[in-house]
Amino acid sequence: MTRQRTLLLSLALNVTLTAALPAHADVQTITLDGRAPGTRFDGIGVVDGGGATSVLLKDYPEPQRSQILDLMYKPKFGASVSALIVEIPGDGNSTQGSMPSHRHTRTDVDYGRGYTWWVLREAKRRNPALTLDAAAWSAPGWIDDGGKHDFFSPDGADYYVSWLKGLRDVYGLELDAIGSRNERGVRYDFAKTLRARLDAGGFKKVKLHSFDNWPDDKFDFVKDMPKDAGLRDAIDILGAHINAPEYIVPAWVREAAAGMGKPIWNTEQHVYVAGFDGALGIVQAFNRNWIDSGVTKIVNWYGIAGLYTLEPYSGVKEAAVRANWPWSGHYEINPQLWAYAHYGQFTAAGWTYLAQGSGRLADGGSYVTLKAPGPDYSVIIETRHAKAPQTVRVAVGAGLSTDDVAVWRSDAKAQFVHVADLHPEGGAVALTVDPDAIYSLTTTRGQQKGGFDAVPVQQAFPFPYRETFERYRDARAWGYLPRYFADIEGAFELAPCPGDRRTCLRQSVPVRPHSWAPDWKPYTILGDDGWTDYEVSAEVRVGRGESAAVMGRINDVGSGYGALPKGYYLELDGAGEARLVVVRGKVDKKALVGDAEQQALIKAANDAAEGGEKVLARAPLGKPAADRWHTLKLQFSGARIRGFVDGKPVVEADDALYGKGMAGLLAGPAQTGLSMPYYRDVVVNRVGGALPTPTKPLPGQAPMYVRKR
Repeated sequence: MTRQRTLLLSLALNVTLTAALPAHADVQTITLDGRAPGTRFDGIGVVDGGGATSVLLKDYPEPQRSQILDLMYKPKFGASVSALIVEIPGDGNSTQGSMPSHRHTRTDVDYGRGYTWWVLREAKRRNPALTLDAAAWSAPGWIDDGGKHDFFSPDGADYYVSWLKGLRDVYGLELDAIGSRNERGVRYDFAKTLRARLDAGGFKKVKLHSFDNWPDDKFDFVKDMPKDAGLRDAIDILGAHINAPEYIVPAWVREAAAGMGKPIWNTEQHVYVAGFDGALGIVQAFNRNWIDSGVTKIVNWYGIAGLYTLEPYSGVKEAAVRANWPWSGHYEINPQLWAYAHYGQFTAAGWTYLAQGSGRLADGGSYVTLKAPGPDYSVIIETRHAKAPQTVRVAVGAGLSTDDVAVWRSDAKAQFVHVADLHPEGGAVALTVDPDAIYSLTTTRGQQKGGFDAVPVQQAFPFPYRETFERYRDARAWGYLPRYFADIEGAFELAPCPGDRRTCLRQSVPVRPHSWAPDWKPYTILGDDGWTDYEVSAEVRVGRGESAAVMGRINDVGSGYGALPKGYYLELDGAGEARLVVVRGKVDKKALVGDAEQQALIKAANDAAEGGEKVLARAPLGKPAADRWHTLKLQFSGARIRGFVDGKPVVEADDALYGKGMAGLLAGPAQTGLSMPYYRDVVVNRVGGALPTPTKPLPGQAPMYVRKR
């Protein structure tokens, strides 16, 4: 007997509405009872951070910048996520780059730095119901517990509280939750201390999730919670990085969580798959987190790719929106955006998972049912890798809306299309779901496939390029960060030039931070990774025992765990020596470091080439260079590389290892801590070209205006 089909939801065919199918062996029935107690749904969403994911987003002109944010956060428009977790900026590399901390030193506090405040404010402004969460990846090095360099200390707890005070007092925002620290082990004493400091600082409502690790032993701490009252009272939520469907939370963890009355959250899901299969993977992960593991909140890394395409995880496989080209205003929507929409436009944090309303489909796929505080409900279905079309019957029981059920559908050809309104007959609706598709069935209304016309075309980074930093007189309005510079390590911030009224760029981190990933030296990049023959120059000023450099042909900034670049730099130290150096990534390229995904990438690369740094040429200038301005210029012409100081050639070498790449600035190690040099008048030009005029802002370019008005 052939399988009965009520609806074939295919965009190639007309959709017809019919009576609901009777129960049948080939029809899978989902029975919904709105009276049965459900489990609170804490939302789905994205991570902003774990790397400098928004460093170029802030540089977009209007209206494109607002359009991108609308697509991610505006309710019933685009992704419409219900949860956002951000990285608390900490000066060190944490995958794609670094972000400036609000406290570079113990006594230094400035809540205007960076763009995380701006992201939180803009997201919350669009959706006041959005839940906010945060954790540190990296953190400043002064957090050291009496010289032990221990983040898990009272210093670390106080650092968190000071950040929360800035969020509340300056920006009028409060978190719903906070994590102990991202992927950096387990410390019971820190969880207890942090809980106490949060309570004392006026943040009793901020819930603590711990310990947000990824290895297989990530839930071992749960065994100690029942017998440790202090730990049990400190941790409100069991948080971990759970990559569904591959990983399933053990049954004993779910039982322990239920016994203690604590939810389980996935504080970082990964779906690194391009195209529509990636969108399917996201919905599959959201569904299976609940079905298999009882997870009630899932955030996927990450939402908006506002970074250079050279950087790791630049957005092709990971992001909902690619915002890699602010100088042109161009951005691109990935199919992943509409995966979020299939949840985000049909649910909200505070809904409940309906008992018996979630499960697996017989021929592949899964479904989850969520109920609003009232009678409305939504069913989210995915059929990733299903073997054949399947007929699903939804029997709507008491306590639920009897209104028509809207059906929205996505497949590889078209995403987020309203294809039908089903009228319940006999208390049920039915439809046939195709393989490799996403469906949202709902009694709610108001959904739309948002978008904008006339997105500017993609253009290359401006060349020649010149930045004097003179346009940033109100540096705080820009978060102290100039446009198009992407810090990979350290914090390169706008600051007054020493001795005059000009504006400079300065590396502002004084000591090595608690980095999430292995650090190298502070550096920042800009430009086009296709540049070949060019010269990059900057005026630099170093102190005694310090060094500074200009960089070129940067073609790699690390895999995401460790930020050793590949490229060249011309360095000048305070003693007056110039060095031309090639850096070839990490010393042992086969060493397995980072998480399981990083280790898999290293194995796949199988890179046996020589790594580390190599000095190609060096030259003493004959006198100290500290505390005076000098112009460094690094010039590339084929394999010939030349370095100039104050217009004079001082070093030269032939090296054909790298033929193209971006430009950058570097601050070396210092006699104590890190170098904190100044830079001004950065130029990227044709070899021997005339000095270009400073690059002008795009029409609609605007600062973030991070100050509370």
